[in-house]
Amino acid sequence: MRTSVRCAQVFLLLFAAGFFLNAIAQEHPSAGQDVSKPVQQIPASPYGPSGKVGASASDNSSSGLLLGPGDLLDIGVYNVPELTTKARIGSNGNIYLPLIDYVHLAGLTTEEAQDVIQKKLASGGFVRNPHVNIFVDERASGNTSVLGEVAKPGIYPMLGQQRLFDLISAAGGLNERAGRSVSITHRSHPDEPVVVPLARNLSDHPESNVLVWPGDTVIVRKADIVYVVGDVGRPSGFLMDSGRLTVLQAIALAGGTNKTAKLNGAKIIHRASSSMTETPVQLKKILQSKAPDQPLEAEDILFVPSSAGKIAMARVVDLAMSVSTAVTIVAVQ
Repeated sequence: MRTSVRCAQVFLLLFAAGFFLNAIAQEHPSAGQDVSKPVQQIPASPYGPSGKVGASASDNSSSGLLLGPGDLLDIGVYNVPELTTKARIGSNGNIYLPLIDYVHLAGLTTEEAQDVIQKKLASGGFVRNPHVNIFVDERASGNTSVLGEVAKPGIYPMLGQQRLFDLISAAGGLNERAGRSVSITHRSHPDEPVVVPLARNLSDHPESNVLVWPGDTVIVRKADIVYVVGDVGRPSGFLMDSGRLTVLQAIALAGGTNKTAKLNGAKIIHRASSSMTETPVQLKKILQSKAPDQPLEAEDILFVPSSAGKIAMARVVDLAMSVSTAVTIVAVQ
């Protein structure tokens, strides 16, 4: 009889304990999981998107920029502090890293560079599933050179992509000798310069306002100029970017000849690389339509002497050269 009572008591206790545990499991489902196989959690990386500890997403605004020679990189491998290093990309585009030797990173974005280093660490068996982070500590390649016929040629700091017209404006705009084209050499393709047509009034051709990146070199070409000096109405230099220019056209642009001009003494002074040549011009007959018009070449000087000046012939070239450097440059529309 006592045995039966004890069995009943044990049964009641087990039933109550089971009811209590079931209630807890319903309120806290995770309490019923098998603790012998804990859920594996992946720790969050201490690096922000830019690769710097504590960095925020906004720090990665320049992640699309290409790495280049001179850039100082802060490179870290998550959970492998021994491989954390700071190194500068050399002039050949390579950087030295522990274990994997030299790696070519120039011309890559930070994300692409991270992927290259990760693959080398993994393929070499140095780190299993490496997580590499790169932060550009100092961007030496974030400059763009604006050269040629601008008011203030030089090197201009630049973060991210910009438009061509913005850079020309930063360089003070085009000077009076600027031509109608710009050469843009991208750092990633130094042997393939891109020629962009340019108007005197930049807003006339908005399609020429192309993108320019840090490390690029922009050169505004010098215009082809013909000088008309001597006894003419307006001694000037005329841009030839609108097309060919002849003696008759140049004389007309210069306001014609003066009454004191010695028409039969006119000549074209052509400046070559190492010498100068003189070509007589039958200006009087050309004006009278009795002789064919003569074409002019870039940097030619059309000199019309004065009949009353009694200029020694030996000094004609020197005089024309000195006058041509001081004349006003006029764009031919």
